[in-house]
Amino acid sequence: MFDDEPAAKKNVQDFPANLVDMSVEHLRDYISDLNAEIARVEGEITKKQAASSAADAFFK
Repeated sequence: MFDDEPAAKKNVQDFPANLVDMSVEHLRDYISDLNAEIARVEGEITKKQAASSAADAFFK
């Protein structure tokens, strides 16, 4: 793999994961992945709200 290639995206669709079988390190990685997904979703919400607000302002 080359340094300029994007890292493979992890699949957070595996939620909820079986936490019992995960090590502490993997649990921390899982939390990090979930936080990244939350941030991604919040960003998408922000974009959609901005688009909706712009459309509302245009049609007033």
